[in-house]
Amino acid sequence: MIKEFEFYHGVVFTKLIHSSKKCISIKSFPTSSNASYIYNENIGIYIKHSTKRLSPWHFSLQKIHQDEIIQMKNQLREVFLVLVCGKDGIVILSYNELKQILNEVHDEVEWICVSRNPNKEYTVKGSDGALGRKVSKTDFPKKIFNIGNV
Repeated sequence: MIKEFEFYHGVVFTKLIHSSKKCISIKSFPTSSNASYIYNENIGIYIKHSTKRLSPWHFSLQKIHQDEIIQMKNQLREVFLVLVCGKDGIVILSYNELKQILNEVHDEVEWICVSRNPNKEYTVKGSDGALGRKVSKTDFPKKIFNIGNV
């Protein structure tokens, strides 16, 4: 049986593979959530998804999820949170952007809300604040490639 998360994670990997002009590697990062991956040996990717068809999309992050992201940040060069918004698109947040909306104090469950009007960029808010800028649909996978090429 194919699990729901496998479909949504698959879209992330497909876009990475088809957008890259170089050979890439993706492997799992050992956590209990099945949401953590390592891109090209030094970049962490943590994937969350929403099955909702239309904006807004809501994502819950349990304390353990945020602890896993910190663990990745401590071991890898950079970490990105990747939010798959139904069939609409993918929002990518760097670790620093994530900390703008979910600070260092982790409650048992915190939330992220992503919204988008037709043909506009994404607005991102979290339990602890709003991101200070809009997120473009083209940020993913560009942000990962920009870090990976440095």
